[in-house]
Amino acid sequence: MGALIATVLLFVATFVQAAGFTLTSPTIKHRSTLSEAHVYNGFGCDGKNISPSLKWRGAPPGTKSFAVTVYDRDAPTGSGWWHWVVYNIPASVTDLREGAGTPDGRAMPAGIVQGRTDFGTRGFGGACPPKGDKPHRYVFTVHALKTEKIELPADASAAMVGFMINANLIDKARFTAKYGRPQ
Repeated sequence: MGALIATVLLFVATFVQAAGFTLTSPTIKHRSTLSEAHVYNGFGCDGKNISPSLKWRGAPPGTKSFAVTVYDRDAPTGSGWWHWVVYNIPASVTDLREGAGTPDGRAMPAGIVQGRTDFGTRGFGGACPPKGDKPHRYVFTVHALKTEKIELPADASAAMVGFMINANLIDKARFTAKYGRPQ
């Protein structure tokens, strides 16, 4: 009986911890359609390319830093498309303000690194699916990490950053939005 109670308590504690780490945005709601503000300006798209405001809370114990990624799993590349890769976010930071994802990173708190996106540049790269393709799903994720810093070369690919994030991952919180372009 004692083992059963211990198992139930462990399950409940794990569920509460996992349910407690959340990511939200005042500008993008889960399962909503992205606005022109968050659409790329280039590659045939003419959006404003503004990174959204992101806020997270309930980080798990042992979190020493965060990383934020935006990934399009529906991009017709065979490997998806990385739209934003941000890491070495101190554990004391719990939000990124709207527009913080400029290529120069001046609006980011000190020490934060924006990795190279699949557009080939640093900073936020908004949605820009091919014309006529079904709406793509954009996954916004904050990763709680067990290390204060990820050490990578300045030109590291998004895949390499992703590998290091997953090697140091404690937990993650996410939401998904979509965007499509008519033919």
